Amino acid sequence: MNSSNAKWWIDDLTDVCVQFQLDLSCLVDGELDEVAAGRAIAHLEECSVCAEFFEDTRSQLQAHRQLADPESLADRYSQLLGINPLANVEDIELVDKLSTIFYQLGKAYILNAIDPGFRTRVFEKAVQVSGYQAQGRGFVDGVLSRGAGSAGGLDWQNARHMLNGKLERIEDPLEKGRRLLREALNSNPTHEESRFFLAWADKHEGKTLRAAREFRNLFQTAIDPANRAHCAVQLGTLHAGQGDHRLAIACYRWVTISGMERDDRRFWFVYFNVGINYAHLGDQERSLAAFRKLIDRHPDRLPDIVELFARSPVVRSVISHQQGFAEALFRTCPELFQPALSNSTTEEEAG
Repeated sequence: MNSSNAKWWIDDLTDVCVQFQLDLSCLVDGELDEVAAGRAIAHLEECSVCAEFFEDTRSQLQAHRQLADPESLADRYSQLLGINPLANVEDIELVDKLSTIFYQLGKAYILNAIDPGFRTRVFEKAVQVSGYQAQGRGFVDGVLSRGAGSAGGLDWQNARHMLNGKLERIEDPLEKGRRLLREALNSNPTHEESRFFLAWADKHEGKTLRAAREFRNLFQTAIDPANRAHCAVQLGTLHAGQGDHRLAIACYRWVTISGMERDDRRFWFVYFNVGINYAHLGDQERSLAAFRKLIDRHPDRLPDIVELFARSPVVRSVISHQQGFAEALFRTCPELFQPALSNSTTEEEAG
């Protein structure tokens, strides 16, 4: 990212931290001279924000190197589990199920804290917390009763405590969600969806720098293309919120060009976001073209599309302040103005 594009990502850092974080990125890559490296390391001891940035950067670099070297990645996975993955498939399955339990519960708490009505759905519907938590405890108890409490090199007693007393002592649902997602990552450090929801919680709390950094890192390293698309959407909303509508469009366009908007019904709304951002730029022709394409590509979602337009104050504001836009929208997309369309629940809230 060049300096002009990076400007808004550093809005909550001091000038000193900005320079040091630039230096620290070079330090991780081994490109910083000795004097600057000494200053950067000294700053780490005084600034927790930069220390966290350094650890995140170093972890991501290590992840990139491991992905580039499959044998190294397999060795690392074996070390994390404390087993030979080819020799003990059962342990791998136990660890995977435990990380899934923590992830599903963590996601449910995060969604409950941020969006109690679950109008915004990401990946799949949230589980019912109480029932799923009881199932999780039953699963862990079963592992312990079989004498497999060291499976995968994990502390299964601690996992049981987290699903029981420890979790109940945490009052804030958002913090419960975070703790559970971290436990999912402790069980499986490569769990992409847990990383996504931790970043999403940061975004909700206005920690845009941290959220953007994690969304970007996950976008660059995710194996699942759907996870990359989710990150692109979130980065687009962050860019749009900072008024950088061209970069927002670039993020949304990745979802359309990659084919995810076509192949995965969860991303049907992306052309709506593209149209809104072109409208912000005053490009009515491209905005209307995007809205038209949205309807043509997803005619079965017309009630949802109408709802998006109806409940978006941004749409009304942008269109009403541009002469002739409302009339052009009526001519281009007359379906939006048809009466008696029944509403249905959208899968994901457009940004």
